[in-house]
Amino acid sequence: MNDGALPDKQGLILRVGLYILLASMGLLVFPMMLPLGGILVTSTLSAFAAAAVANAVVVRVYERGRLADVGLAWSPSSGREILTGAGAGVAAALCVVLIPVALRVAKFGRVPATLEHPWASFAFDSLAIFFGAMGEELLFRGYAFQLLVRAVGPFATILPTSLIFGLMHSGNRDVNTLAIVNTVAWGILLGYAVWRTGALWLPIGLHFGWNVALPLLGSNLSGFTMGVTGYTLKWNVGVLWSGGGYGVEGGLFTTGIVVALFFALRRLIPQSDVFEV
Repeated sequence: MNDGALPDKQGLILRVGLYILLASMGLLVFPMMLPLGGILVTSTLSAFAAAAVANAVVVRVYERGRLADVGLAWSPSSGREILTGAGAGVAAALCVVLIPVALRVAKFGRVPATLEHPWASFAFDSLAIFFGAMGEELLFRGYAFQLLVRAVGPFATILPTSLIFGLMHSGNRDVNTLAIVNTVAWGILLGYAVWRTGALWLPIGLHFGWNVALPLLGSNLSGFTMGVTGYTLKWNVGVLWSGGGYGVEGGLFTTGIVVALFFALRRLIPQSDVFEV
């Protein structure tokens, strides 16, 4: 794929179709094979396993089996991209929590401890969150996504895959309409990051930094309560701003920070020529 040659229309449909079939089967089968006790760990590792299998099989069948074909080739800029992404994700999480606290529309409150060893549990969950972030990026922005960007262009690829990304979260606990909209916006941002850099390292960093920081700041993560620090965010405004039980990802503060991140990436990250055919 990286030699510039693109399949014809039939070949494109076959490759993307096989990828979707394998990924869908994996998302159905792997949760039953990974009964690890917690829904967060099971869902994240299942997504990683499904994405790894779908990418590996299709790349093996149609390509040369190189990591570059799924966006994971290591280059001199890869370490910088993943660290930049993680830092930006953490900074974004700090903004959506600390700005409301500074505006006095939210405050930190104590909650009873629910875990005997919360930090050990969080260390394990953080590892699962990392694999979950990598899995979702491989799943939604791996081989099939990058092939489609080359074949039909970034706009025609990023928007529909982002809609699917958002709808895949519609079954989460306490989800609301704005949470889905924000997740679609995150999908657009992460897809843009792939197109901008030609690799998955920046979006993996962004995804992981955001997901790992929110529980530390007392917010639910996409409907999951992790209870790490013994503190939680208590809001005195409605769900439109707070996100309710879904967490800040379901509120307008997240909408604003995603837009800000888009313009930051556009300004700070140089455009790669990887997707030029």
